[in-house]
Amino acid sequence: MTDEASTAGWDAIDTAFNELYGEQEPKHYGTAIPYTLGGPDPLDGISAYKVEHPTPHWHFVTYGFSELYDKETNDPEHSGYGFELTFRLTRMEDEDEPPAWALNLLQNMGRYVFNSGNVFHAGDYLDANGPICLGSDTLLTALSFIEDPDLKQLSTPNGTVEFIQMVGITGREMETMQTWNTRGFLKACETFMPKYVTDLMRNSYVDIPSVEQAVQRGIELEGSSTAFLFIQQLAWTPSRKRLLQKNVPAELQLGAKQAVLIGKILRSRIAKGAPLSLIGSGVNITFEAGANASFHEEETKITVTVNEQAVNELAAQLKPSEMTFEIPSLPGLLIRIARTEITDQEGHVVETIG
Repeated sequence: MTDEASTAGWDAIDTAFNELYGEQEPKHYGTAIPYTLGGPDPLDGISAYKVEHPTPHWHFVTYGFSELYDKETNDPEHSGYGFELTFRLTRMEDEDEPPAWALNLLQNMGRYVFNSGNVFHAGDYLDANGPICLGSDTLLTALSFIEDPDLKQLSTPNGTVEFIQMVGITGREMETMQTWNTRGFLKACETFMPKYVTDLMRNSYVDIPSVEQAVQRGIELEGSSTAFLFIQQLAWTPSRKRLLQKNVPAELQLGAKQAVLIGKILRSRIAKGAPLSLIGSGVNITFEAGANASFHEEETKITVTVNEQAVNELAAQLKPSEMTFEIPSLPGLLIRIARTEITDQEGHVVETIG
């Protein structure tokens, strides 16, 4: 008699979808060679269900972020990473097979999590740095994450599993989420995107009056939920004192791509007395609210205290253009906006900002 591996985690996912879609047999795409044995795909499988309401779409679910078989991690509370991804994508009436790019996108999310250790939570967003469907002319160039509206958290023998739905968004929508928050923005768009179904052909929702009003109201009441921004082109050069000569000011470098966004988030955060940390390679620069504007240098951790006047002066100058400037409220600090080069997956420059 041999001991067979448990499939309790896998079975729990199947049960949740059976309760949702009855006896429908999904399209299932398994992995031929396991990732642990050198296979290219980290997820054990992906299923796709055909759904008719509120609009015809595919409802994908992953198998592999959670523990599908026997318990392996030391965390008794969560199964594996504690979630599986779902994804809803518009479907043509006569479409019998889900598009391959969507399966590849979900596997890419698996590679990101497995290689980085960063997990997705409801309320997160991720810049795809290009169309989420490679080669298409879609405006959707980023992803947001929210609880799947039809699936509750599972309790399995290996721990809990949440179903986190991935939603395609435009670059402007991602910036709006950063200046406010993901949940609020998606809720404001729910009338136009029921069940948060991703539609590659849609336009941005940010200019719809009801959405625009909800965003402005939300920012005024709540400020921005973005406490940290990861910036590739972030750099700090300390100030230097010279004998008998003019002191050399400290220099803060930012990339042109994120300059305007930083100004918007900073204005939103400081208005509510909340700090904003810019995190780069080997340096952390934190802006915090205070009565008197100043900055304090401590190796790789820089604290910049700003008041309303300093924020207004700074935000007015932060533009997507290569330049250097100083603001009256922060003497001794030079701000440099560096040109940003956007590259494709092969490393070719496809766009230059600034």
